[in-house]
Amino acid sequence: MSWLTRTRQRMTDFISRRDTPDNLWTKCGNCGAMVYTKEWDENDAVCPRCDHHERIGPKQRFALVFDGEWTVIPSPKVVEDPLRFKDQKRYTERLKAARAKTGESEAMTLARGEIGGRTAVVAVQNFAFMGGSMGLGVGEAFLAGIDAAIEADAPFVVFTAAGGARMQEGILSLMQMPRTTVGIAALHEAGLPYIVVLTDPTTGGVTASYAMLGDVQIAEPGALIGFAGQRVIEQTIREKLPEGFQRAEYLLEHGMLDMVVHRAELKETLARLIELLTARRRAAA
Repeated sequence: MSWLTRTRQRMTDFISRRDTPDNLWTKCGNCGAMVYTKEWDENDAVCPRCDHHERIGPKQRFALVFDGEWTVIPSPKVVEDPLRFKDQKRYTERLKAARAKTGESEAMTLARGEIGGRTAVVAVQNFAFMGGSMGLGVGEAFLAGIDAAIEADAPFVVFTAAGGARMQEGILSLMQMPRTTVGIAALHEAGLPYIVVLTDPTTGGVTASYAMLGDVQIAEPGALIGFAGQRVIEQTIREKLPEGFQRAEYLLEHGMLDMVVHRAELKETLARLIELLTARRRAAA
C-alpha cells in the first residue's frame, strides 16, 4: 500500500468518525433548495427561496397561531377497526404505525387558547397521520371541538389537511360528512364564528363537508384544494384543465375562497377576524 493510499484511507476514516448532524439542512419539497434547518424553523417551514408552504403538524400549528400557552382538548375514544379491515396490512397495524410516527392518537388534534387576546378552540388535521383521512376518530374530535367552543363561548377554527375519507372504515367514514355538518349548524345556532383554513392538501369528503362550510374561508398559498383529482376530472370531461386548477390562488380568483394568507400573516389575520366576528355578536346581544 503506497503512502498516498494510506493517507487517503486515514482521511476517510477520520471524516467518517466525525459527528455530523443529520438535521443540519432541510430540503424544500418544491424547489429542492437546501435550507439551514434553523432558518427553515424560524421561517415557519416556509421556503425562503420559493415561498413554498411545507406541511406542518398540530404542535407547530398551535405554536404559530396561539398567543402563548394552550391546552390540548382530549378527543373521545372510538371503536377501532369496526370493519376488521385488512388489505396489505391490518388497519390496526396502520393505526399503530401512524401513532408512532406522529405521536398523536388520531388525524385531528384539538386545543384551546387565545388568539389576539380572545379565547378560541382550534382543530388541526395532520396529513402525516394516514393522510389526514376522515374516519370515526376525526368526526368525534370535530364534534368535541364544537362542544368545547360552545361551552367556552368561543369561535371554532379548523385547519384542514386530508386526502379524504378513510377507506378502512367504509360507510362509517362517509357518515362523518353529515355529522360534522349538523355540528356546524349547532355552532351557528349558538351564534359562534366558524373559520376554516385550508392547507395543502384538502381533498375528497373533507372538502365536500366541513372544509367548505366556514363563515370565512382562508387558504395558505399554493394549497391543493378540491374533491376529485385533476387527472380523474380530465378523464371524465375529456378536456384539459387550466394551469393552476385546484390551487388556492385559482380558487380565490373564481370565488371559492375569501382570502389566501401567507403563514407569517395568519395569526394576525385570524385575530382580526375573531375580533370583528365576536364584536358583531356582542353588539347584537
